[in-house]
This record gives sequence, structure tokens and C-alpha cells, in this order.
Amino acid sequence: MSDIALPRVLPAERSGKISFRIVQTVAIFIIGLVVISPLFMLLIASLKDDRFQILADMGSFRAFWVSNPTFSNFNEIAHFSGELAYGRYLFNSLVILTVTVASGLVVNSMAGFVLAWGSLRGKAVLLSLVVALYVIPQESIIMPLVVMMSRAGLTDTFAVQILPWVASPLYIFLFYQFFAQLPKELYEAAEIDGASIFRIYRSIYLPLSLPALATVSILMGIESWNQYLWPTLVTQTDYARPIAVAIATFFGQDSIYWDRAMAASVLMMIPILALYLAFQRWFVSSFVGSAVKG
Repeated sequence: MSDIALPRVLPAERSGKISFRIVQTVAIFIIGLVVISPLFMLLIASLKDDRFQILADMGSFRAFWVSNPTFSNFNEIAHFSGELAYGRYLFNSLVILTVTVASGLVVNSMAGFVLAWGSLRGKAVLLSLVVALYVIPQESIIMPLVVMMSRAGLTDTFAVQILPWVASPLYIFLFYQFFAQLPKELYEAAEIDGASIFRIYRSIYLPLSLPALATVSILMGIESWNQYLWPTLVTQTDYARPIAVAIATFFGQDSIYWDRAMAASVLMMIPILALYLAFQRWFVSSFVGSAVKG
């Protein structure tokens, strides 16, 4: 029997691999610490009841420790009426987020599907226009939008914070890319069976698009949740004001209420983190699949 030569790992090579793993682990730990530390500091600051102490602790390791934690800041702001009605503001933001994402998924996915498989003349021109619209800065169209919404009588409502942002060139293009890369045989087989284009979209392509739906849900949710300039211009009362605008009231000219602002920021952070955790599996798989194919 002939001897089989097995690859031998030299001590120097093994030592190099171990050193690389150590450096890699340390780098990942440092990056994770940089990302998590502001969130941890925010949580700790929200449990301190002295706004002057919070400001004094900034820039030192005391910002990451609280000796006597308290939920008094949360109790002060978690109301649905009165001066500190941040429960109401949080509810407003949740309504705007839910309706915007739900309606945006329907509108953008249908538009992307039609651009990919619909029988339209000049689809290439329409797709170019969609991409061109994404280049236009949002701030450049805000003032005409404010005038339009004001004349329509929609200011200071939930609708004015939802309708302008339901359809987005970016998300239409994302859905178009996803649908266009699916096998053409799926569409042809369903068409031969007599299915309408809406039936093909609803019963075949939409169930296959979970990664795209998750990606758009997270991106659109973050965009809607972090809106500040637009709701500042179109809301005047507490009726439909989101929490992002309400938090700014803590930063006055005379004093800054760091304790309440930190607590309100924690409340604002929880729903969007929950949205990400709910869709992270499909969100990650979407990016991994794009990287492998592209």
C-alpha cells in the first residue's frame, strides 16, 4: 500500500493563523463596543433622575454607571394627555409607521412587478425615470409639497405624514430588481394556465419576495420613524405629532432636560429595534443573496 502524503501545517503557519484570529476577534470586539456603547450610555442616562448629573457624567466612565436607577423619567413622560404626553406621541409614530410601511409594500411591490413583467410600452424609459427621481433631493420638493398639502386641507393630520412617502423610487427599483431576477418560466407557466397578471403577482411572486419585503419594511420603517423636518412643517398640535418632533421640545434655549430627553429617546428606539429583529432573518438573507449573485 502506497503512503498517502498528508498536508502538514508548519508551526509558523499555525502561529500566523492564530494571530490573525486574535486580531480579528479584537477588531470585532472594538467595533461592537463602539456601536453599542452610545446605546448603553443612553439607557443608563435614562435611569438617572438628575439632569445636571447626566451632563456632568458625560465624557467619563460614570456615564456608563448608575448607582440608584429609577424609572421616574419614564413615569413623567408616559402620558396620553397634558404637557408631557409622550405616550401619545409614541402612539402617533406607531400609527404613521404601520400605515406607511403596509401601504408602501403594496404600492411599491406592485409597481416593481409591473415594470419587471407587465406589458407596458416604454418600460425602459419608465425605469430610467424612476431611477432619476431617486436622485432628486427630498428637501428640494418639500416646500411645494407643503403648499399642496395645505391647499388640500391635510395639514396636522396623519394622512399628510403618510401619503407623500408611500411610493418611493428606491423601493420600486428594489422590487423591480428582485422580480426581474426570478425565472421567466414561472410567469409563462402561470400565464398559460390562464392566471391574470394580478393573480400571478399575488399568488406566485409576492410569496417568493419575503427577503425584498423584509428589506423594504426595515428601510421604509427607519425612514418613516426618523422623519423630523416634514412633520415639523405640517403639524401644529399634539393630535398627529410624532415622537421625533416632540423630543426636540426638551432642548430649549434656557435649559435642556437631559433626563426626560434620554427616557423619550429610549421609548423611540424600542419599536424600530423590534421591527428590525422581526425581519432580520429575511433582511440578512436578502443582502447575502445579492452579494452572492452580484
